[in-house]
Amino acid sequence: MKYSTSPTPSRSNSSLLGMSSRTTSPLPPPASYRTDCMSATNKSYKYLRRFVKFDQMDFEYALWQMLYLFIAPKKVYRNFNYRKQTKSQFARDDPAFLVLLVGCLCVTSIGFAWVLSLGIGQSILFLLYVVFVDCILCGMIVATMLWVVSNRYLREQISDMDVEWGYAFDVHLNAFFPPLVLLHFIQLFFYHPLISHEWFISTFIGNTIWLAALGYYIYITFLGYNVVPGLRNTRIILVALPLVFFFYVVTIIMRWNLSVSLMYFYHYRVL
Repeated sequence: MKYSTSPTPSRSNSSLLGMSSRTTSPLPPPASYRTDCMSATNKSYKYLRRFVKFDQMDFEYALWQMLYLFIAPKKVYRNFNYRKQTKSQFARDDPAFLVLLVGCLCVTSIGFAWVLSLGIGQSILFLLYVVFVDCILCGMIVATMLWVVSNRYLREQISDMDVEWGYAFDVHLNAFFPPLVLLHFIQLFFYHPLISHEWFISTFIGNTIWLAALGYYIYITFLGYNVVPGLRNTRIILVALPLVFFFYVVTIIMRWNLSVSLMYFYHYRVL
């Protein structure tokens, strides 16, 4: 290479050099720019392979997401848009969030086992149910249903970019975390001294926690699909909110304590 001894480049060469410098711009490419469109199988393999590489997981960023899912969930989905621009996919390529979520389930399951007076074997069975059935299996079912509905009925044009199944599952995990903290952690501190009684205030507090948990799940799910370009009428997801509130009012009138029912369900499921 003899660039240092060559004469001043001509006008055409300067244009070529300018084009070359623009191609190495540090700015993120637009959303339509796709340099490494991997198949769903390759994306899944890359995601699963990182489960055994803890040193490559960004746990600090995952903790930041968990915090902001409570105080400002829109900021979390703004970062999903950044991932689409830089990595050509909405779905997470880092399983750190799921690992931390499972860790939270393990911790809260110990609290549940203590509240329900479960033995060691029952506690392990309870943990397996919560992680693999309540979180992962039910999440896969919900994610698949919303994935089909969004791609089949909410897309503006048939040629628009479709919603990734992995992203639909990520939306479920995001929406699952606040209800997990409310129902599996905060509620435990009030269950025996207050919620487990037959008082009206017990039913009111227990069912209000349920209302907040379901409200979080629906709203965060709506935000997840609302940020995807090409989807329309995503506000239909919010229709579930007044239905949940109506159900909440009915349970208050009937004096049906949902928290106590949840405890009975969890207890008899592991017997």
